[in-house]
Amino acid sequence: MGALNVRFTDEELDALRRRAEQEGRSMQSFAHDAVIAAINEHSRLFNEAAAHVLKVSEELNRRLA
Repeated sequence: MGALNVRFTDEELDALRRRAEQEGRSMQSFAHDAVIAAINEHSRLFNEAAAHVLKVSEELNRRLA
């Protein structure tokens, strides 16, 4: 499995540490899940936008075909 080193300011690292402790998790686990959630959210937003464009341009695409 690959690894990644991420740099944080002291303030960011303290906030990460506190938040992970609040959830009873390691900082690594918390950071990993946050990154995966951001990736998934970006994909979801892209898919929603693509579906919206297809829906609103459906009639135009039908006439141009």
